[in-house]
Amino acid sequence: MAAVTVTDLRKTYGKVEAVKGVSFEVAAGEVFGFLGPNGAGKTTTISMLCTLADPTGGSAAVAGYDVVKERDRVRRNIGLVFQDPTLDGYLSAEQNLRFHAELYGVPKSVLPERLRQVMEMVALWDRKDAKVMTFSGGMKRRLEIARGLLHSPRVLFLDEPTVGLDPQTRAAIWGYINRLRLTEDITIFMTTHYMDEAEYCDRIAIIDHGELVVVDSPEALKAGVGKDRVQIHTADDEQAIAALRDRFGLEAAVREGAVTFAVASGEEFVPRLFAELGLPIRSVSVSRPSLDDVFMAHTGTTIRDAEADDGNAWVKAMVRR
Repeated sequence: MAAVTVTDLRKTYGKVEAVKGVSFEVAAGEVFGFLGPNGAGKTTTISMLCTLADPTGGSAAVAGYDVVKERDRVRRNIGLVFQDPTLDGYLSAEQNLRFHAELYGVPKSVLPERLRQVMEMVALWDRKDAKVMTFSGGMKRRLEIARGLLHSPRVLFLDEPTVGLDPQTRAAIWGYINRLRLTEDITIFMTTHYMDEAEYCDRIAIIDHGELVVVDSPEALKAGVGKDRVQIHTADDEQAIAALRDRFGLEAAVREGAVTFAVASGEEFVPRLFAELGLPIRSVSVSRPSLDDVFMAHTGTTIRDAEADDGNAWVKAMVRR
């Protein structure tokens, strides 16, 4: 049985269609990533799967239970780490977990052992009596992961699990998440807009503007791009774009502040580029296909530019108001 099954799932808020009929399955034991820019529909989808929002259309089942008709059964079988912190800072780490155990009916006979197990898993057992307000951001995130695991869920949902954390802490959090695969019989469904995090997933679903674009393993997605990404800086980007089109038949655009295009065997193409472009090149970089290239190949933009465009649109809307 699939851990998560989604069929034509939709969510609208007034005239805004946040999720536009997405369909996919997540296999039991899989680490499944929902990749997309902020505002793409990731959190809305996860909210419906966790019974926090009612679908406008379509259907979904988690751990074999319908998210609308069997809400209570779904909730008993999932763990959820929210994007924003939800811990009580005035309570100790252990008190936060004990409160969660009461809500989920964890038997008192197994609670002490389970508390120690999950807190040792995230290296917080020695801080169990400390108030959460004294914890760093990374420690709080680790405690929230432990809390989500306390009642032994079949599916753990992680909504942007490392947002706002420094790179070193993000790497540590992923060390703990990867350890779950060795110690817990669990399926992990996570959302992220960090490309490097998506590499940890068994499969990735790219979502953009509420639509599911593609689903596959990171390796297969990158192999499907098949071309290297070349970025150049020149004195005149528009002239460079025109020259690439006219002289090489290449479509280019300004992405992340550089003229960007895809070409096979990028390193071999660079000498020809300098010889035939017809204008000075200040710098050039060549990279193998990445998940950002996958995102650009399927959506026409990079995830960073998509987020920047979304932010600019929000600012313009506020100005008009």
